Amino acid sequence: MTPMEKAGWTPLPHSDEDLERSKSVPDTPQTRAETYRLAWNDPDFMTRRELRAVRLQLELLKPEMILAERGIRSTVILFGGARLPEPGGEAWAAKNETQRKNLEANSKYYEEARKFARLCSQQSATSYYREYVVATGGGPGVMEAGNRGADDVGAPSIGLNIVLPHEQAPNAYVTPELCFNFHYFAIRKMHFVMRAKAVAVFPGGFGTMDEFFEALTLIQTGRMERVPVILFGKAFWQRAIDLDFLAEQGTISPGDQDIIDFVDTAEEAWDIIRRFYTL
Repeated sequence: MTPMEKAGWTPLPHSDEDLERSKSVPDTPQTRAETYRLAWNDPDFMTRRELRAVRLQLELLKPEMILAERGIRSTVILFGGARLPEPGGEAWAAKNETQRKNLEANSKYYEEARKFARLCSQQSATSYYREYVVATGGGPGVMEAGNRGADDVGAPSIGLNIVLPHEQAPNAYVTPELCFNFHYFAIRKMHFVMRAKAVAVFPGGFGTMDEFFEALTLIQTGRMERVPVILFGKAFWQRAIDLDFLAEQGTISPGDQDIIDFVDTAEEAWDIIRRFYTL
């Protein structure tokens, strides 16, 4: 079946047909003019500031349509530091000796993320990779570990990359057909949570905390269904954030801390998800 047949028959020409026809016109000053380009095939027009609303829609639609066509119904999202090396790897992001030692010590979470992704992907296989599909930010560190763990057991995984001022290429373990790139952080965040059945958060910096608190706020305010939110590394997170202090100060409600579970191992984390969904 051709793409046009899948889309349904119509007596009107499809846009891909007109795109090909537009390439076969005679080469004249008129046809070379920017104004003659089909609007949606004109990069200069599509990147104008006035078209921001359209680009936001496109960034929401493209991954949504591809994931739906693939039959992916739910995901497990892994957030965590891009700077964490794999065990035995170089702490490339360290700016001093203290950071180097701490990053190397925290490399254990790379391995736990990889194990956790394997456990999620083994469950995903029982649904022909439609449920509990691993999704990461597509970059290095913990993100790489998550995609790598899925790849270890032959499972697909999603990478939601974003254009940054410094180079951030997708890691080598993201499934190519599920590797996306975003301009807008807000739309990328939506795709993280739209199918999430669990949120696993590993040690990280501002970006990790941003994504973690975004999901936490959605659950706390009832804008998102309650799902397991799991923090890997009790010692790390108990120093990084003090939720009991926030509750004492009255800035969160008593019991809001209970939205979160703390674990140290992949097995502990998967057991929380398994019990939550009675798998």
